Amino acid sequence: MNWILIALVAAGIAAVVRIYFSLQRLRGDRADDWDAKMVERVRAQGIDPFKPLEVDFFFALPNASACDALGALLQAEEFAVDVKPVADSSLHPFSLHASKPLRLAVPDMQEKSRRFKELATAHGGRYDGWAAGATRAR
Repeated sequence: MNWILIALVAAGIAAVVRIYFSLQRLRGDRADDWDAKMVERVRAQGIDPFKPLEVDFFFALPNASACDALGALLQAEEFAVDVKPVADSSLHPFSLHASKPLRLAVPDMQEKSRRFKELATAHGGRYDGWAAGATRAR
């Protein structure tokens, strides 16, 4: 009887672990899908995504020192950076905007989004995505 109980508990734990990792993978897929949809939207507007296009990236950060640190990293990669205070946000009272002409390819933009999400988290903030061309009007 004890072996049956142990087997059921082990199966339950395995099921929970599998569900957890499936949900994590789906979250990543949604972010990747968002980048793909944005590139598709730019293409649908008749903009050539294979020519460099000014792309804007947005970050919400907790303080000026986080903005300075992240801004320095992005400027070293030739991004133009500006920071503005956000009066109505207590958790992330600063908005960092970085822009750079880039070629819009889905894998490249997915990689940038993954990397920028990690950088924002490392600086106590949040990555809010990107916009290019007419997709800027959100």
